[in-house]
Amino acid sequence: MKKEYIKVKKIESSIIEIEANPDISYNDVVEIETLGMNFVGQVIKIEKDLVTVEVFGNTQDFSTDDIVIKFIDHPFQIALDESILGRTFNGIGKPIDGGGEVYSDKFYDIEGLPLNPVAREYPRNFIQTGISSIDTLMTLIRGQKLPIFSASGLPHNQIASQIIRQAKLKTDEDFCFVFAAMGVKKDEALYFEDQFKKSGVKDNVVMFENLADDPIMERLITPKCALTAAEYLAYEKHKHVLVILTDITSYCEALREVSSIRQEVPSRKGYPGYLYSNLATLYERAGIIDGVEGSVTLIPILTMPNDDITHPIPDLTGYITEGQIVVSRSLDQKGIYPPINVLPSLSRLMKDGIGEGYTREDHEDLMNQLFESYSKVQDVRSISQIVGEDDLSDSDKQFLKFGDEFEKEFLSQSQIENREIEESLDKGWQLLRKLPKNQLHRVSTDIRKKYLENIDE
Repeated sequence: MKKEYIKVKKIESSIIEIEANPDISYNDVVEIETLGMNFVGQVIKIEKDLVTVEVFGNTQDFSTDDIVIKFIDHPFQIALDESILGRTFNGIGKPIDGGGEVYSDKFYDIEGLPLNPVAREYPRNFIQTGISSIDTLMTLIRGQKLPIFSASGLPHNQIASQIIRQAKLKTDEDFCFVFAAMGVKKDEALYFEDQFKKSGVKDNVVMFENLADDPIMERLITPKCALTAAEYLAYEKHKHVLVILTDITSYCEALREVSSIRQEVPSRKGYPGYLYSNLATLYERAGIIDGVEGSVTLIPILTMPNDDITHPIPDLTGYITEGQIVVSRSLDQKGIYPPINVLPSLSRLMKDGIGEGYTREDHEDLMNQLFESYSKVQDVRSISQIVGEDDLSDSDKQFLKFGDEFEKEFLSQSQIENREIEESLDKGWQLLRKLPKNQLHRVSTDIRKKYLENIDE
């Protein structure tokens, strides 16, 4: 049943205050009619007989004298069925691809369903992205939440589209994608659509787009719509779903702006004090439910303001998620793609999803040795800047050469190059063969015999 009100007390930015009866619930959907136009909103605050509504649209021309507010007795919901695959929606789940409405007898709350933590299954099993640095050194695991920390001007969009084009499971199980873009420019949205069409994966991707000139309120709904679609495909249609959200920084800035409009007390750098719990409500929707076929794997992408990894957004994200993939400006300036800085990057769950039965028995040893060797390269490079390369020992010179070849041959690959995990592992061993045998401390005896034969002392 809809409750109509015309007694509007105040309109400020995207916030409307209405004098209404107390039987209205928090998060109820609101329909707004004014000047022949229709808008959607949501109840965000109830205080005695005063209800505050957040409008998903531009309220600049609104007037308190010519407006009708209709309250609907349920929270924000979207209609879903399997036909959403291959479709494109706006930030609040409305089709924008000309394909018509989604007709379904089921509507789903975008806040998601409560999940008993005991029902969660521990994430395992390897997802191959075709990118050597990710697959070998910070492996993406099915059911994991693994963010990409990037910065303005770096190729995170290209990395995201490449992951969607190339990602696959090592089994024959169904695998599909949900992509949500928040606050992106129109040309960026067209780039993703074009990439998905050219690579032939468009029919397996659900896209949600909130453009830079769209209302910021929609930006707060977009990731929730995307994750609701992912949960539907995973837990009702039993598919394995990879969700990519970009850009989380745009989402957080919208949250800060809305918080300021609500006159809430700011916290670090003006962000609301509940930023951590708000991000957690998004990230924690990834996972696997025990006894249910299907999973939700999440890759949120954020651009670090001023390349600052201690900024509240990457800082809080790192506390919630299970690792991070860090995109490096210095590697990008060297012409390396993808410019992933492997040393501050990690995947905390990878040891439970690699090795025999998932990738290959030598994977963990190779990963540990590459991390140690590349770390040594950074130390030697620092020393060489002080004493000069000519005064380095022969061993240190070998590490310098290893570092250059590691970046050019292992980290670097084209945007259309899709490497199998076995190829990436073999490339790693080929590089390690160029180092002195006595410097390989992380390789077990059995693996050493099998993969590192004929190494010079």
